[in-house]
Amino acid sequence: MEATLPILILAIPLFMFLLLGLLGNKMSHKMAGILGTAGMGVTLVLAYITAFTYFFSGNPDFVSAEGQHLQYVVFNVDWLQFYKDLVIRIGFLLDPISALMLVVITTISFMVHLYSNGYMRDHHGVYERGFQRFYAFLALFSFSMLGLVVATNIFQMYIFWELVGASSYLLIGFYYIKPSAVSASKKAFIVTRFADLGFLIGILILSYYTGTFNFTDLTSSAVADSSNVFAVNIATSEHISNIFASSAAPVFMGGSVLTWALVLIFMGGMGKSAMLPLHIWLPDAMEGPTPVSALIHAATMVVAGVYLVARLFPLYLMEETSLVIITVVGAITAFYAAMVACTQVDIKRVLAFSTISQIAFMMVSLGVARPEIHEGLGYMASMFHLFTHAMFKALLFLGAGALIHAIGSNDYTEMHGLRKYMPITHITFLIGCLAIAGIIPFSGFFSKDEILSACMGYNWVAYLWMSLVAGLTAFYMFRLYFLIFWWKEHPVREGHHAPHDQPWTMSVPLIVLAAVSVVAGFVPFGNLVSWNGEPYDFMKHFNWNVATVSLVVAIIGIGIAMVMYRKENPLPDKMQRAFPALWRWCFHRFYWDELYQFITHKIIFARICRPIAWFDRHVIDGTMDGFATVTNKVSWAIRGLQSGRVQMYVWIYLIGALLLGTVTAVCLL
Repeated sequence: MEATLPILILAIPLFMFLLLGLLGNKMSHKMAGILGTAGMGVTLVLAYITAFTYFFSGNPDFVSAEGQHLQYVVFNVDWLQFYKDLVIRIGFLLDPISALMLVVITTISFMVHLYSNGYMRDHHGVYERGFQRFYAFLALFSFSMLGLVVATNIFQMYIFWELVGASSYLLIGFYYIKPSAVSASKKAFIVTRFADLGFLIGILILSYYTGTFNFTDLTSSAVADSSNVFAVNIATSEHISNIFASSAAPVFMGGSVLTWALVLIFMGGMGKSAMLPLHIWLPDAMEGPTPVSALIHAATMVVAGVYLVARLFPLYLMEETSLVIITVVGAITAFYAAMVACTQVDIKRVLAFSTISQIAFMMVSLGVARPEIHEGLGYMASMFHLFTHAMFKALLFLGAGALIHAIGSNDYTEMHGLRKYMPITHITFLIGCLAIAGIIPFSGFFSKDEILSACMGYNWVAYLWMSLVAGLTAFYMFRLYFLIFWWKEHPVREGHHAPHDQPWTMSVPLIVLAAVSVVAGFVPFGNLVSWNGEPYDFMKHFNWNVATVSLVVAIIGIGIAMVMYRKENPLPDKMQRAFPALWRWCFHRFYWDELYQFITHKIIFARICRPIAWFDRHVIDGTMDGFATVTNKVSWAIRGLQSGRVQMYVWIYLIGALLLGTVTAVCLL
């Protein structure tokens, strides 16, 4: 493959960022929106051409004679060289999961660009302040995310990883005049930077022992008679594992060096993907514009952690302890987020906790994936759910944006009975709810049940736990749906216009994403993506018993939500009064934010930082100030010695000579 298309996929968003960032204020709002959308539209076309060529062209550089999808390094140029064998390169790696992410990122980004042309205006057509800046930030984020997923080495991934964090900070804090938005952006930046420190340490440990940053050196082997072509090879990962095993590195807290390296790398993924206990930034990040929530916190940035684990999956297979940690963290996070989502009243926060829960689903699927369990079904299921979830969750966020734009509030207690006023939003939002609940034939049914099948193959505890989470998902999503679109008639206040569907720039993305959410489950995903690139007939391992049970669980969840929330009734209040402590803890997110506030303010700041500040101010600074004071006083005391009077100098000389003579005499006697 020529490098032209891949370079343009990265170059166009970067160029749009520079153009809109530097010259945006010189052009009209409409022109900025058109340019930004057109630029991402061209990137979308190029990404689709690249992905289609990779999957279906039959090029021997992309697929072997046996049907195995290969890794193709389009270009890889030296950037930094530390010593002969340790070089950081910037390149473009094309393989099943990077091609998949090219499709996901550009699709969602283009829909968000188009949608924002309508959303970032009020009902009178007046553009929001900073409209051009908003599109510049969108382009920067898209460039960063695309650079992350096509990285040829883990250090390049880290560079773009940090750039994604910086661009998300800018987008979350777009409404910088709002203190809550500023606070949310700083919170997201600080929490993810803390996680990224672990990621960096893990990278350094891994590269120190292996002498390489390249993914192809860590997980793959070169294909004979082909340049720049590699195949995922478990033997390569076994070799890397043996390097660690044969080293003299000590075991720390029961874990090998490789285990710690992989766990620390996963720590970076925990931050980006909002896993417990590094999840607290994501709900607050909803302070940003809703299109930002759809782009960053539904479909792209939050799946970076999943993508990271998937990229290094052969290495994780060598250290199953790390996979167990991923499974446990994912399972706890999924249940926690689902419980919290059942009690929230802010529509975007419900979707935020839903995102946390669904990302945790993907993590659990990777954690339970084993070659001996349905030939690595969990890996394929995780990537499949990443794809389907991106579409229906972006649909739900954009639908929420249409509702917020029409009502002027995030609180869905003010959105009752809107099905009559907003039919397009109603139907598309319902499709998104059916997809995430896992109702056949919508896309979420297929990907979710593949995950549950992988969990059953792992053990029954994991299966039952995740089935419970799936049931809670169906309940809280349809609780949200019925409260918004049914419950009771929406009151139209005097002097206010009745809610209505939004302009075509906002409606078209809803319709497109809804259509994709209906048909995406029928994509032969196993033939495209698997952990080792080999074709995978996932229908061969599709467990209809699991599917039937999960479908029944989803229907039960929807049924309970319908009984409680379709019509106004006292049942929700009765449930709240029956379990007051549980409801209070869920509503307050199990007090994680309060815990962080206590740790940071009462312990770190008050008990550690304040004494250190006192010591620095009074002891360190006091000592230095004391030296200065003594020096100053002494200088004033002896200044008379420099009077210029010769008589006094003679007297001083004579007194000094006398003292010296006296001391000498005493010493000699």
